[in-house]
Amino acid sequence: MQDLVRETIFGRIVHLVSGGKLFPPAEQRDPSRLQRYIVPKSASTSETSVSGSSNVPLVEKRNPEKGNDYELVDWLENDSENPRNWSTTKKVFVTFQICFLTIAVYIGSAIYTAGLQGVMQQFGVSDVAALLGLTLFVLGYALGPMVLAPMSEMPFFGRSPIYIITLVLFVVLQLGVIYAKNFGMLLAFRFITGFIGSPVLATGGATIADMYAPKKQAYGISIWGIAAVCGPALGPVVGGFAAESKGWQWTIWELMWLSGACLIFLIFFLPETSSSNILYRRTMRYRKLTGNPNLKCEAEIEAEGMSSNEIVQMILIRPFTLSFTEPIVFVLNLYIALIYALLYLWFESFPIVFIGIYHFSLGTLGLAFLGILVGALVTLPPFFWYLHKYQEPLFNENGDIKPEHRLTPALVGAFFIPICLFWFGWSARTSVHWIMPIIGSSFFSIGAFCLFISVLSYLGDAYPKYVASVYAGNDLVRSAFGACFPLFANAMFRRLGLGWASSLLGFLSIVFIPIPFVLYYYGERIRAKSKMARHDL
Repeated sequence: MQDLVRETIFGRIVHLVSGGKLFPPAEQRDPSRLQRYIVPKSASTSETSVSGSSNVPLVEKRNPEKGNDYELVDWLENDSENPRNWSTTKKVFVTFQICFLTIAVYIGSAIYTAGLQGVMQQFGVSDVAALLGLTLFVLGYALGPMVLAPMSEMPFFGRSPIYIITLVLFVVLQLGVIYAKNFGMLLAFRFITGFIGSPVLATGGATIADMYAPKKQAYGISIWGIAAVCGPALGPVVGGFAAESKGWQWTIWELMWLSGACLIFLIFFLPETSSSNILYRRTMRYRKLTGNPNLKCEAEIEAEGMSSNEIVQMILIRPFTLSFTEPIVFVLNLYIALIYALLYLWFESFPIVFIGIYHFSLGTLGLAFLGILVGALVTLPPFFWYLHKYQEPLFNENGDIKPEHRLTPALVGAFFIPICLFWFGWSARTSVHWIMPIIGSSFFSIGAFCLFISVLSYLGDAYPKYVASVYAGNDLVRSAFGACFPLFANAMFRRLGLGWASSLLGFLSIVFIPIPFVLYYYGERIRAKSKMARHDL
């Protein structure tokens, strides 16, 4: 536990304030350990990296082009500070925290919809205008990661400070929504809080990848995927009764309490997972202790060769470049965006069905969303069985897998989306028990889960150097679609009727089914033509 807390924001602040007396790093507790790390210049002239293959983390390197010498700070073999070498218990605990953070932020979109009637009454706006509070929040999801997520790839920042700083602002700025003096102020703060709270929605998958070897990453990402799929579904469940009895502001109070509790938990227990940041801070400590300015980590060496323009491009331009110039990234982002958009648009039919047809109250309406949660949870055990039985044996001796093998669950999950929409749309009628459309809704989370996990795993394997940027682009496209589609939901369901409106969405989802099949069979050829995708598998 002490090792875990040492790497948290709390542990790092306490260490700084105490002058290094509390939560000291390993080399401060045992100075002789540092001496064992340092290799005399005469002992090595190796030009190869020692990562994972040496008993020492420092080795002399020479860069002939720049004419300088340096000693590389790298990982020991089985280094306990390397997130890949953490215990399973520690990895599971950190994964839980990332899921907690994902739910605490993602729930903020749909929890607002439970109070739509209250917003309409207080500010005198139409239902479409009131929905802008959802749209702008989700739009903030889309734009925020394009700036904030790539910052977590920079060694100087790391991941946990980005999470903590943005979550502090996310919690505090909810007061601007609660005490909004007019509708414009409400919309402004909804966008800002969506923007500020967004990093984990793109970087959460990269944090999972920091800890788990490729062979085990799908397990961690699938747990995180449950949080991402079910976060919006839990919003109406959590906010329904509060909005019914206390008013729409109470839905935002609940969001503030949940995210505030998450913030406190993460400050004390979320360690840094970025290997480049951990090595960067280790290098800074070693330079200070030894007085040797030639000690450097790989991330520093790479940064020395980058101009300020290249750094800006990495932070601001790379996510857009990957999203719109890489065919694989573009089509998969488009597919996930469709699923995300259908989810938010389809949610708007729940009041029509369960209040208009089955006469649920506003509070019990939220319980109708539990079918989505149950569907996702039921999917998890057989998915884990598939990973263990069929996917893990496909990894080679180096721990790598052909990215296209990640898409197998998507080949099945793609069919569950239209099944759900047809089932839900045509079973929702007074002559059919209300449990039938709820059962039908569970198929959506099965399909979305299989697609979400397959696509994120595939993109991470196909673009391993740019994971956070790829995920940020994915979040941009899917959130942009999710922000726009709900605006025309009520008009569509009123004009077409529930059955045909749901069928239209079902037919649209059928059009996209070939995408994972095409990439499964031809993805390797497409990757071979890319400048940024991985070519060696």
